Amino acid sequence: MHGIFHYQKNASRGLVKTILLAGFYTSLSWSNASFASTLITVDESNLVSRAAIDYDRPATRSEEGLPVGNGRMGSLVWTTPSALKFQINRVDVFAEDSSTTSFPRASSDYGSGCGYVDINLVDAGEDVFADNSFGQHLSVYDGLMTARGNGITARVLAWNKRDVMAVEIDDQRPHPSAINIDLRMLRYATPYIGGKNFALAQAHTVMMQTAEQTAASRLDIRDGRILLTQEFREHDFYDSSAVAIGVVGRAAKARYLNESTVQLSAAPGRGRFVIFISSAASFDSKQDVGALALAELDAATSKNFSELLSDNSTWWRDFWAKSFVHLRSDDGRAETVEQNYTYFLYLMASSSRGAYPPRFGGMIWNTCGDLRCWGSQYWWANTAAYYKGLMPAARLDLMNPMFDLYSGMYQACALAARQEWGSQGIWIPETVFFNGPEPLPDDIATELHELVLTKKPWADRSEHFRWFAEKKMRHDSRWNFQNEGKWEHGHLVVPDKGSGAFGHTTHILAGAANIAALFWDRYQFTLDKDWLRDRAYPMIKGAAEFYRNFPNVIKGEDGKLHITHLNNGEGNWNSQDTEHEISSMHMIFPIAIRAAEILQTDANLQSLWREFDNQLTQTPTTTRRPRLGFGGFIGRDSAEPVAQTADDRLKNRFMEFQLLGGFTDVPGIGGAHIFRNRMRLREGPGAIDAEHMGALTFGVHSALLDSTAPTPGGSPVIQVFSEWPKDWDAEFTLLARGNFLVTSSQQKGKVELVELLSQSGEECRLKNPWDETAVDLYRDGKKSEKLTGSLLNFKTAKGENIVVVPAGIAPGQFKRATP
Repeated sequence: MHGIFHYQKNASRGLVKTILLAGFYTSLSWSNASFASTLITVDESNLVSRAAIDYDRPATRSEEGLPVGNGRMGSLVWTTPSALKFQINRVDVFAEDSSTTSFPRASSDYGSGCGYVDINLVDAGEDVFADNSFGQHLSVYDGLMTARGNGITARVLAWNKRDVMAVEIDDQRPHPSAINIDLRMLRYATPYIGGKNFALAQAHTVMMQTAEQTAASRLDIRDGRILLTQEFREHDFYDSSAVAIGVVGRAAKARYLNESTVQLSAAPGRGRFVIFISSAASFDSKQDVGALALAELDAATSKNFSELLSDNSTWWRDFWAKSFVHLRSDDGRAETVEQNYTYFLYLMASSSRGAYPPRFGGMIWNTCGDLRCWGSQYWWANTAAYYKGLMPAARLDLMNPMFDLYSGMYQACALAARQEWGSQGIWIPETVFFNGPEPLPDDIATELHELVLTKKPWADRSEHFRWFAEKKMRHDSRWNFQNEGKWEHGHLVVPDKGSGAFGHTTHILAGAANIAALFWDRYQFTLDKDWLRDRAYPMIKGAAEFYRNFPNVIKGEDGKLHITHLNNGEGNWNSQDTEHEISSMHMIFPIAIRAAEILQTDANLQSLWREFDNQLTQTPTTTRRPRLGFGGFIGRDSAEPVAQTADDRLKNRFMEFQLLGGFTDVPGIGGAHIFRNRMRLREGPGAIDAEHMGALTFGVHSALLDSTAPTPGGSPVIQVFSEWPKDWDAEFTLLARGNFLVTSSQQKGKVELVELLSQSGEECRLKNPWDETAVDLYRDGKKSEKLTGSLLNFKTAKGENIVVVPAGIAPGQFKRATP
C-alpha cells in the first residue's frame, strides 16, 4: 500500500485506524520531545497563562462560548441565566459522503454535531449566571474552564485519555435545587414521512429524511444513564454517533422529558458532584455506538474529577514544554500577538488530534445544530490556514489529522485524475468530502472529462449528464459550475454559473501539489526517511505525475510548455498559465526530483520531471508586492505606502487580524465579527473560525525563524528574526528544517544568541544574524571554533547542543529565566 490509507465505509473507524497506523507511527525516528535551553529557562505556566480568557459578563450568543476539547470531541461552553450550555461535536461524524444525492443546495450538507447538553441549575427563582457574582475563565495552560455564579461553581474539562468531558458542580446555595441535565436531539420530530409515523413506530426515536438520506436520532436510558444516538444512512454510506451522560456523587433519576429530550435529574444538595459526558462514533452499522460511548463513560466514572484534572495537567504541561514564543513591546501589541499565538496552539490541541481534522468553519465548536454554513466539506484554502504554518511549533502530532485526511483519499483522487481529467497521479479537489471524490459511472466520467477539458461544447451536454449533476452538492469542486438552485413546481432547477464547465473551484489543480509540499516539509523538519518513503513520496509523485500528464499542457510557439483552460485560484476562470498553477508546478517538480534522489528511486521519472520543469513557462510576473512577514501566504496586495518601514508593515500585517482592542466586539476583516473568545464569525451563523489566528501563527513563525530553502527541493537555511520588528523584544524555541530545535532572543533590536539542538546530526546552514561579524561556536558548553561570513555552515552530531554568539561574547551572560 506504500503507506497510503484507504477509506472503508463499513468498518469501525477505530479498527481501521488501528490497522492502518499499526507499525507506522511507532516506528518514527523523530521523537517530538521537549527541549530545555541551556541558557533561557521558561516558566511555561506563567507564559501560557497570559493567553487565558476571562469573562465578567455572560456570552452574548452561543458562538462566544469558551472552547473545551480533547482533540476528538469538544464544545463551546456558554451560559444562560440558569444553565450551562453545550453542543457536543466530534471530528469524525459525517451525515453524508461524496456519493450523496440529497444535498444539492448550498450549505445543506452537515456533520460533526452529536447532541445538545443543557445543565439546568435552577427550577425556579433566582438566576445563577446573571449578577455581579458572574465569572467565566478559561485556563489554556491546563484546559480547564471555570464558571462562577450565584452560589454555584462549575469546572469543565475534556479528558485527553478518553472521549469524555467532565463537569464538576460545586453547589453552595443556602437552598439548593435539583440540577437537571437535558440531553437533546439536534433534530426535532417529523412524525409523518412517507405515510409512516416514525416518531411513534419506535419510542423516543426521530427520523429525518432528506431526499435519499435519513438521519435517525434515538433517546435511551441504560442503567440510570442517559443516551442519544444518531445514525446517518444513504445508499452504502453509514455513520453514527452517541452521547452518554452519567452522574457521580449525587443521586440521580433518568426520565424521558419529551420526544427529543432525555433528562437526568440530580437530587438537591450542597457540595460537589460530577457530570460525565462521553461520546463515540462508528462507520460500522453492526457496531453498537451507544455501547462505545458508555464504555468511555465507564472509564471516566471510575476516577474522580481531581484525577482527570491531574491526567490533563500532565498532558498539557508536556504539550507546552515542546516550544515557546515570548514577545514584548512598549505599546503592548507584541503581547497581544503572543496571546493569540498561544491561544491558537490551544485551539489546535483541543480540536486536531482525531481521525480527521476539524472543518475550517465551526471546527468542533459549532453551536447551531446541523447548520454548517458552506457545508461539511474540506476547503483546502481554508484548511491550509490552520496547518500551513504549524510545524515550527514542534507539535507535529497536530498535523496528523490533515495528513491522514488527504492520504486517506489517495485512491479516490487517483481515480478522479483519470476519470475527470484523463491524467495520471492524483487530483485533490479544492473542496472535497472526507472520503475524496466519488467514483463516477463511465458515461458520466467520459462526458465530464470532455466538458472540463473544453473538448465538448457546453451546450451539447446530454440531458442524462444534467440529470446526474443537478443532484450533486454544488460546493463540491467537481460540480461547482452549478449555481444555487430554486424550486419550481416541485422541481429543483439548477442553473450553471454562465461560464460553461467553469466555476469558482472547478479548475483549481494545485491542491495536490501544495498538500504534497507539506508532506515534504514534514520530512524536512524531521528527516524521517520512513515518512518520506511511505507517506510523503506517494503524494509528491502523484502531484507531479498529474501535471506531467495533464492533457491541456501544450508546447507553444516559444518552445515552452503552457497549461490552458484552468482557474487562478477561485478567479480568472478558463485562463492560461495562471500564477497559482505555474508556481505550484515549478515547486513540485524539484521537490519530486529531490525526494526520488534521497530514496534512490524512479530514475527515469527524475529525468522526465527535470525535462518538464525546464521546458515549463515561467510564473507570470506581477507588480504586486507580497505581504511582508507572511511568506506570501495571505496572497493579497499590500496597501501601505512604500515609505513605511519594514517593521511598520509587518506590525500592521499582524494587527490586521484584529488583535487590538482587548478582544472586544469589533468588526473584523471583510465585516467579520471577532468575539471575546478570539474566534471570528465571517461567513454565516455558526461558521466561527480561527483562520486569522492560523495565518497569524504562520506570520509569527516565518518572521522569527525562517528555515526555507532558497529553491524548492534545495537545502534549508536557518534565519532568525529576518523580518521581525526591531522594537519588539522576542525569545523563542521553535523547530527548524533539518530537525534543529532553535532558541534565540532579540532584545532592543539586537539578536543575542542562537542555540540549536541537533536532533538528527544534520549539517547546519545558518544565516549570520550579525551580518559578516565573526562568531564563536560553543558545542555542549565548550568553545569550539570561530566562523566568519554571511552564511555559516557547520557540521553537527546527533544530540549536540550548539550556541552561536558574536566572537568574544560569553554565552553565559544571556542565561536567564523568562518571562
